[in-house]
Amino acid sequence: MNRRRNVQMNPKLEGIIEYVYVLIGSAIIALSFNVFLLPNQIASGGVSGISIILLNVLGWEPAYVQWAFNIPLFIAGVMLLGKQFGAKTLVGTIFLPFVVFLTKDIAPWTMDALLGALFGGIGVGLGLGIVFRGNASTGGTDLAAQIINKYTGLTLGTCVVLIDGLIVITAAIVFDIERGLYALIALYVTSKTIDLVQVGFGRSKTAMIITNKQEEVREGILNKIDRGVTKLSAYGGFTDHERPVLMCVVNQREFTKLKQLVKTVDPTAFIVVMDASEVLGEGFKRA
Repeated sequence: MNRRRNVQMNPKLEGIIEYVYVLIGSAIIALSFNVFLLPNQIASGGVSGISIILLNVLGWEPAYVQWAFNIPLFIAGVMLLGKQFGAKTLVGTIFLPFVVFLTKDIAPWTMDALLGALFGGIGVGLGLGIVFRGNASTGGTDLAAQIINKYTGLTLGTCVVLIDGLIVITAAIVFDIERGLYALIALYVTSKTIDLVQVGFGRSKTAMIITNKQEEVREGILNKIDRGVTKLSAYGGFTDHERPVLMCVVNQREFTKLKQLVKTVDPTAFIVVMDASEVLGEGFKRA
């Protein structure tokens, strides 16, 4: 689809970078936990939410609680689901509580529960998104959800919602309804931030072009915009005549150039434009 070439990264270097992603992401999650979520009693799901509840009910150290849940869940995941999680997930499983322990004495950055939910959700989502880019996870209730999914037939999304929902309800009972609502806000912000990290800010555009001057438009896209173009077979619904469609994916900066090019070559061309939230391949993002 695209003519630009990607430079292949050395596999060993790529592996090292993925571990760095896991370490950085885990550190961001841990810091966000200690400065935003924990001081404001926002148990927004996951093992971290459980540790907040147990700290207030039993006085247990959050880092120890997270280790106590994460490590057995990782072992159970390997035994019941196979060795698909790998060493990077084990690193995240152990390193995240370690950073929680190291940063436990940092003063809260806000004691406003709403700000804590918003920025805690952003921090956790940012950290998880970075960890996911390293092809790993931080273990915890995600592994529990996969185990439940395998042995109950419930969808993975349903399992995650059930587990996190139970934790949020427990937080609402232990603390108050308001804290439960803040936890829901943090969960929502976390999910949106993960999507943003995974997909990125730079949305691309997919253009479907129907023109009587397809060769001129095709040459212009290839040579002036330096993007690939695909010719699709199509037929007019009214005439039933063959009308090939040119499909091209460009980034935001190139989209204006594409419109101007098509308008100059064929002012009567018909263009349909769609957002492409994620594009993998040459000239865009590597898979």
